Amino acid sequence: MSLIRKINNWCRRRMLDLCHRRVVEKDWLKWKGYPIDWENPRDINEKIQWLMCFSDTSKWSLCSDKYRVRDYVKEKGYGDLLIPLLGVWENAEEIDFDLLPQKFVIKCNHDSGSFHIVDKSGGFDEKAVREDLAKHLKTKFGYMNGEMYYNDIKPCVIAEELLEPENLPFTSSMIDYKFWCFDGRVYGVWTCYSRTKEGTYVNSYDLDWNVHPEHSVFTDHYRDGRGLVPRPKGLEKMIEAASALSKGFPEVRVDFYEIAGKVYFGELTFASLAGRMDFFTQDYLEELGRQCKLPKK
Repeated sequence: MSLIRKINNWCRRRMLDLCHRRVVEKDWLKWKGYPIDWENPRDINEKIQWLMCFSDTSKWSLCSDKYRVRDYVKEKGYGDLLIPLLGVWENAEEIDFDLLPQKFVIKCNHDSGSFHIVDKSGGFDEKAVREDLAKHLKTKFGYMNGEMYYNDIKPCVIAEELLEPENLPFTSSMIDYKFWCFDGRVYGVWTCYSRTKEGTYVNSYDLDWNVHPEHSVFTDHYRDGRGLVPRPKGLEKMIEAASALSKGFPEVRVDFYEIAGKVYFGELTFASLAGRMDFFTQDYLEELGRQCKLPKK
C-alpha cells in the first residue's frame, strides 16, 4: 500500500470516529449525486443511513456478530435453526485443523469476505487460510463503508458444519432466502443462488411466493433468476422466525437456508450493501422505505 493511500485511510478513519455523519453524507453525495435528506428520508437506503447515524446501534453490533448472535437466536426460541458450531478461536494460530471434519466452513465473526469453504480431500492450503483469517482478525470492518457498529464486535474465528446444497437443476450452490423485516413484520423475500465473485442470480418474491421481477435492476452481476427458486418447504417456519428475530428493529434482513425442508438460520443484516443497494428499482426502494418507521433521534 502506498504512503498516500495509508494517509488517506488514516484520515478517513479519524473522520469516521469524530464526524461519522459527515463522512456518510460525503459518501452518499459521491454515490447519488445529491445530498441525503436527513429530515425526510424516503427510500430504504436513506433510512438505513439515518438509522446508522441517529439511532442506538448497540444491539446491531450484538446481532451482526456471527458468533454471539447465536445466543440471541437461542433466547428467541430458535436455537434449533442454528448451524452446528465446530469451534471458536480468538487467534488464527490456535486453530487445530486436524480436529475439524473433512468438510467445514471457517470465517471471522465481525466482517464480510473472510469466509472459507474447506474440503480436506482437495488438499486445501492450511497456511493460506490461516494467514487470511489472521489478516481479517486485524481488520476494523466498520471503517470500510461507515458501518461503525461492526467496530464494537470482538473479533474471533468460528467454524461451522458445511451445509451441502440439494440437487437442483438450476443451481449447484445453496439458496439464500433473505427476508425484509420491519419491527417483527415480514414484508418480502429476496433470493440469491449460484453466487460467485462474478455474479449471482436473484429474484424478489412476496410471502405467497409470487415472483416480482419488476422490483429488480438486473445487471451483469445481479442476474435474472427467472423465478426458478421453488417455494421452500419451510417457508412458514422462516416467516415465523424472521418475525420473532426482527422484533424491536425498525428494519433488518433475516437470512435463512433450507436443506430437505430443514430451515437453518444464516444471519441478521442491518445495512444491506451498507445502505447503498443498487439492485432494486427506485420504486421498490421507496416501497421498502415506507415500511420502515424511524424512531426518535
